[in-house]
Amino acid sequence: MPNESPSIQVPKINGEKTLKLTDTLNIRNRELEIQKDAQFIYVPLTRRPSEAELSMLKTQLPDFQLGTLVFAGRKHRQKTLTETLENQLPKNLLNNLPRALDTIGDIAIVEIPAELAAYASLIGEAILKTHKNLRTVLAKAGAVSGTYRLRELAVIAGEPKTATVHKEHGCRYQVDVAKAYFSPRLSHEHLRVASLVQNSETVVDLFAGVGPFAVLVAKNNPAAKVYAVDINPDAVELLQKNIRLNRVENRVFPILGDARQIVQDKLPWAADRVIMNLPEKAHEFVDAACKAVKPTGGTVHFYCFIRLPDSIENMQKRFAAKVAETGRTVAKFLSARTIRETAPFEWQVVLDAQVR
Repeated sequence: MPNESPSIQVPKINGEKTLKLTDTLNIRNRELEIQKDAQFIYVPLTRRPSEAELSMLKTQLPDFQLGTLVFAGRKHRQKTLTETLENQLPKNLLNNLPRALDTIGDIAIVEIPAELAAYASLIGEAILKTHKNLRTVLAKAGAVSGTYRLRELAVIAGEPKTATVHKEHGCRYQVDVAKAYFSPRLSHEHLRVASLVQNSETVVDLFAGVGPFAVLVAKNNPAAKVYAVDINPDAVELLQKNIRLNRVENRVFPILGDARQIVQDKLPWAADRVIMNLPEKAHEFVDAACKAVKPTGGTVHFYCFIRLPDSIENMQKRFAAKVAETGRTVAKFLSARTIRETAPFEWQVVLDAQVR
């Protein structure tokens, strides 16, 4: 039955962040279905936000609108994690339950707060109950670190495994989260970049991982050529499998090695477009990206982290200065925006720069 409800409208790219934030504020109406259209997601609320809540929303969501819409009621609503555990955990700990998890194939990766560590297995089993498509729940046991961008993970429920097959935008990827970095939270970004590539382009993916950018670019652009570089031999082995799995053998060319050395030796002046998805260290490889771009110019997708009081504008200035050090220039920034929140007051950002 349709129900009129207060609502918040945000661009689709901020949908996950909005759901997390409205859950944290306890204002999302879970009895009603979320609505979507080509550009926006509309989240039903239990009430209009207070002034303090509005202030938090404005800080976290740069582009939202409040309104009132008619929403359909949810059918056969699955119990939430909180509802599943409400009689099994101390009441004072229920609000500390994880609000989000990363789903990769049939594996969920979740962050268990320290105060809930003793209940990790119980929480893992509850996640399996509330998400019937999952087989394994892994808990983060450390931060992403090292040259290969890996983190320690612990099995807290289900099958003791770290390998799975993940589906995204019509592609299938063999992933082993213990051996190679992969983030399902970049799904929209993979599609966005792939949609910008023209059929005749040559793309250099400097930090390709298991291939979520490279494979999708080639799948969507049959005449494009993609050189997919990574220093992690396990990632490149999985990338090779994913190239075959998605039948893009003649379009994606995997290369194992250090990105700067590979560009210097094999790919100088080759690229119409360079993808730099290594936000922790991409600034160290701007020279390699500029070396890869064709003499006539091209586009660089530069990923990085910013933390308040830093800003996207300051990051643009630093990136342009790095490009200038190579003797090239940023003709213009085609796009500069936040992708996702990665920690309190920290965001992952992408700059799309036209380099000449």
